Amino acid sequence: MSSKTVTVTDPASGNTAELPVVEGTVGNNAIDVRTLAKQSGYFTYDPGFAATASCSSAITYIDGEQGILLHRGYPIEQLASKSSYLEVCYLLLNGELPNSTESDDFENIIKNHTMVHENIGRFMQGFRYDAHPMAMLSATVAALASFYHDSIDINDPEHRQITAHRLIAKMPTLASYCYKHYRGQPFVYPRNNLSYTENFLHLMFAVPAEEYSPSPAAIRAMETLLILHADHEQNASTSTVRLAGSSGANPFASIAAGIACLWGPAHGGANEAVMNMLDDIMETGETIESTIARAKDKNDPFRLMGFGHRVYKNYDPRATCIQGVCHDLLDELGGDQPLFQLARELEEAVLADDYFKERKLFPNVDFYSGIILRALNIPMNMFTAMFAMARTVGWIAHWQEMHTDPHFRIGRPQQIYTGPTRRDYPGA
Repeated sequence: MSSKTVTVTDPASGNTAELPVVEGTVGNNAIDVRTLAKQSGYFTYDPGFAATASCSSAITYIDGEQGILLHRGYPIEQLASKSSYLEVCYLLLNGELPNSTESDDFENIIKNHTMVHENIGRFMQGFRYDAHPMAMLSATVAALASFYHDSIDINDPEHRQITAHRLIAKMPTLASYCYKHYRGQPFVYPRNNLSYTENFLHLMFAVPAEEYSPSPAAIRAMETLLILHADHEQNASTSTVRLAGSSGANPFASIAAGIACLWGPAHGGANEAVMNMLDDIMETGETIESTIARAKDKNDPFRLMGFGHRVYKNYDPRATCIQGVCHDLLDELGGDQPLFQLARELEEAVLADDYFKERKLFPNVDFYSGIILRALNIPMNMFTAMFAMARTVGWIAHWQEMHTDPHFRIGRPQQIYTGPTRRDYPGA
């Protein structure tokens, strides 16, 4: 907190409030309004919390105007091209990149926690055959607290660390179980001789009848997706994890709350919307030209999904990272792939059109991630579960950070009451 203050004056009463300014290492400063109500009698009103900082954090920084995303100071472009998902996990959890020994130890710890109790498989088999994977995932993650109740003391740093490792390790197993249940296939056990990403693809697509070996392009595409979705600052699901955790809820319950929030189509369903749009264009036989024209027509409700971003007013840096990986995977598939050809033509048309350039409506990460997941034969009802698997490390990193914050307290927003004033019950 700096020595600067901001003075707020009520023009009606003339009362003033002196509010301190909070400065971060980069980015906008903030006004500390915690004493505003006491000094002036006013609260702040900010639906959606778009102009409110609910916490301080050293994990992730976003500059939407410049198209910058940093994890612990490292640009996402460098992490996506040089790092691995587990190395990014270590970075988010611990604040620094691991050395070779730390990296090996961390990878071994994660591998040793990938299996789940056999009763968890039986628990998941109790869902309807057509249960949505996000319903299964949120319920099962919450249920993990009943299997690991011996290490969910939120005040114990060792318990917090063990839980972080367990969640990162077991989420691919649980996500694959959701898929296998949906497909009616037997669950597959993890293999500790595989990398994190290879193991996940093995869990998803291996069957007892034959061997499965993913291509290098598929592994790299999935690895990149995991890195790019690992954390994204104080988004809706991360804020939900923090709010749930602020009550003292155990970490499994807190992460389950984040999964439930991510399930919302306005948050985790954007890549599904991209594929639905491409499918609709294919089915109706629309041309790229007519699609572009509809997107420009203010009287047409049609929207180009996967272009532009609420936070990034410039190019989404994650899209830059994933574009080449997406193209490599599509090149490997080859053959007659009309949907993917349509996606490429749409991408090229938008990038070449001044209308979209002026409005900075560039392809975002959801445009490419939806195409990659489709190319990997992952069904659309699993798309958000993939997102949840990748984002688990971000959620648990923020949950851990919250519990070491000296200003940590239960979340309790104020409100502007607009209901009836006091009235008496008839006959009272």
